[in-house]
Amino acid sequence: MSSIRKQSIYSTLVIYGGFFIGLLNTYLFTRKGFFSEEEFGLYNVFIAIALLLAAVGNMGAPYFIYKFFPYYKDRFRTSGNDQLTIALTLGAIGLILFLIGGQLFEPLIIRKYGTNSPLLIHYFNWVFPLAAGLLLFNILESWSWQQQLSVKSNLLKEGIWRLYILILIFLFITKGSISFDRFIYLFAFSYPFIALVLMGILYYKKKLPITFHFSSLTKRLKKPIFHYTSFTYIGTLIFVIAQVFDSILIPSVLENALAQLAVYSLAQNIASMLQAPQRGVIAAAMEPLSRAWKEKDRITLNKIYQRSAVNLLLFSSALFGLFIINYENAILTLDLKPVFLTGLPVFLLLGLARMIDLGTGVNSQLIITSPGWRFEFYSGIVLLTCMLPLSYMLTKQMGITGTALAQLISISIYNACRIWYLHWKFKLQPFSFTTLKIIITAVLITLGCYWAFKGQEGWTGLITRSITYLVGFAATTWIFKLTPDLQPVLETIRKKIKGK
Repeated sequence: MSSIRKQSIYSTLVIYGGFFIGLLNTYLFTRKGFFSEEEFGLYNVFIAIALLLAAVGNMGAPYFIYKFFPYYKDRFRTSGNDQLTIALTLGAIGLILFLIGGQLFEPLIIRKYGTNSPLLIHYFNWVFPLAAGLLLFNILESWSWQQQLSVKSNLLKEGIWRLYILILIFLFITKGSISFDRFIYLFAFSYPFIALVLMGILYYKKKLPITFHFSSLTKRLKKPIFHYTSFTYIGTLIFVIAQVFDSILIPSVLENALAQLAVYSLAQNIASMLQAPQRGVIAAAMEPLSRAWKEKDRITLNKIYQRSAVNLLLFSSALFGLFIINYENAILTLDLKPVFLTGLPVFLLLGLARMIDLGTGVNSQLIITSPGWRFEFYSGIVLLTCMLPLSYMLTKQMGITGTALAQLISISIYNACRIWYLHWKFKLQPFSFTTLKIIITAVLITLGCYWAFKGQEGWTGLITRSITYLVGFAATTWIFKLTPDLQPVLETIRKKIKGK
């Protein structure tokens, strides 16, 4: 657990640093006088489409790496490991398929988005280099996680990538450096850039084995590899479709679609900050989970499951409450466009959906590395079956608030299915009495700070409200020992300071 804790903390710090850059980017996108709502909406729908295309194109390569890496590592300690070569080959096949598919479905895309989102049609072909770079990065990232390089891959994805976007934004808002056309062209190569940097890091570390033949291990495991990879690929593809369906749906069914998507995206981006610790925990936990299943170590599995749930719930609930009490005041104080005030209900619903997903720990990673990995596919079917019709109906009836409500309902059902399965099949469950204590703490401190500082506005309100909230949450966490990892972390820091 100490290695997971260490990597999780470093990755979380890196990810939060990246998210702060992302907040600055979002601020510049939404501030008066820089970008239009339609341009910000286009930026977000580009990312959603790239995520979908990259998920289509990976052909299950990341999950093949996650599941079978311990077998290849034990068999090939020096050379001859063909796992990365196979993964990259699968990605190349997927890239060709989604490029062909993009051309075949172009008339349908024009028909669906041409009326409500003409700006998307104008720039649509530039989404393909963006998606291709993300596809390559995702495969290399999954490999780097297994090489204990998760901090570096997270730095690239969460920090360097956002810094790249920030530079483009500054070039655009300086009026004359680059046009919006040039902004989109350069943005399209943001993911290819970080993918090539990660490849360079792996090459420098001598952790980029490329071979031109199939190993005896691959030949022996080809059937379980095919069955596992195909099932998990379809299951996780379904999950990605569910994740990005809202951003792709809104531009096709609502009037003034990209402007409404901009409001939705601001709330979505802030809600996504709750997930920052999740990425670090997942990156650090994948290899130990794979090995624990291989060695049938249920004690380690249960410990990772419960600790991940407690820590993720604690961090995310602290952030969720902080954002709730400051949402409207921050928009007014930072001089964002008033239209973004209408996104508060969307943020509350999306934030609750994220909290439910985080509070159940690494259940998805437990399933895809377990003997019951097929259930990831079945639970994905449940998610998609709920989300697609709900999103369409509620978006038509309630606008972007309905889209967010569909997310909350669907994610709740999805996680309930996975919790039930892990408990029924393996006697693993993520909850403890600490879970209830964290929820009660978050609710009480959030309500208390909201009512205590309700009349204070501007920077004074933001600062005093936030400091009071954070101090109160930190003190409560310490007094009631809401996480078992706080004391070891503080002890490590104390020893390092004392050693200096």
